Amino acid sequence: MGVAGGQDGSSVSDEEWERFLWESVAGAAGAPVELSARARSLERRSRQSPRRPVGRRRVGWYVTGFLAVVALLGVSLFPQRIVGWFGGGGQETAPLAAESERPRTAPGAEPELRPTLTEPFRGSPAARWADGAAGITVPAARATGWMDKAQVARALAQSKEFLVAAGLDSHVLRGERPSKPIAVLNPRQKDVQRYLRAALSAKAPTPETDPLLLFSRFRPDQARLVGDVVKTRGRLSYREGKRGAVEVTADVTFVYPVTPAEGGGEVLRTIVRREVVMSWDDPSKVITEPGTMSLLSYALDMTNGGCSAPTGYFVPPFGNTQHPDQAHRLDPYDRSKPLDKNSGARPATGNCATATRS
Repeated sequence: MGVAGGQDGSSVSDEEWERFLWESVAGAAGAPVELSARARSLERRSRQSPRRPVGRRRVGWYVTGFLAVVALLGVSLFPQRIVGWFGGGGQETAPLAAESERPRTAPGAEPELRPTLTEPFRGSPAARWADGAAGITVPAARATGWMDKAQVARALAQSKEFLVAAGLDSHVLRGERPSKPIAVLNPRQKDVQRYLRAALSAKAPTPETDPLLLFSRFRPDQARLVGDVVKTRGRLSYREGKRGAVEVTADVTFVYPVTPAEGGGEVLRTIVRREVVMSWDDPSKVITEPGTMSLLSYALDMTNGGCSAPTGYFVPPFGNTQHPDQAHRLDPYDRSKPLDKNSGARPATGNCATATRS
């Protein structure tokens, strides 16, 4: 049976002997006083050839291992800076699954990378969100209240169309009259019709008549969208409401990348979370028009949308000219909590919440 070892059948390989010789020459403890003939032969051979076999390989591995440890330590201590060295890479780009229920936690931290004209969602959780209407989840329909399954499906589709027309339509975003979403609102609902007349009049709106409560609008002479993509994340839910109505609740966050109208390259993200509760009423019990719904409530949180008195438009704070309330902080991407109707923009006091990220 063969035995592992050197070529002459000894139990010690040539490399091990040669390592032993070098350690002996260096004065290692336990070195023999007199070498064997085989050892002397190996010693003469090693003196005639460069010192290359074991020692240098081992040092190379030590250096490689040391550098690897340093790199791992750097990543653990300064992850965002290390990621930034590699051109903004490292940010997860796989699309998120559709939101079917309220998430339990806020999105994880992203590398601190500023948005650019070519990458307006860089460094933002919204980079993994769906584009436009695709980010608004519609649940499966079932017979509810006065509606059968097909009617509920139609009500859900129209509710989503209202949100898309109010928050994503390019004409509305440029400040034009939101005619399409208004057409879906019950013309017999007097309080909402009064709100619309006041909100869209030439006069300056109040916090209660601000059109931004329902519609997303920018002044074209102050800001313009970067590209044609608005990121969204949210969902519809529904239940039976009063008098057998189908009550639909929308909770959607919109992320608008914008740049100054006159150019300059600065990019900000105006982030808006809206909650709108819509009632599709039984026409035998509520005076309404076919294909329209009533509004039960509407509210929003917004970041980078303006901190002064309402103007009827989002006013992104280009150049950091505004001073938000440092004591009131919120994460505009955190959808794990109900919308705080007292946070976000508070134009009545001239203060805004401070966003922990944008």
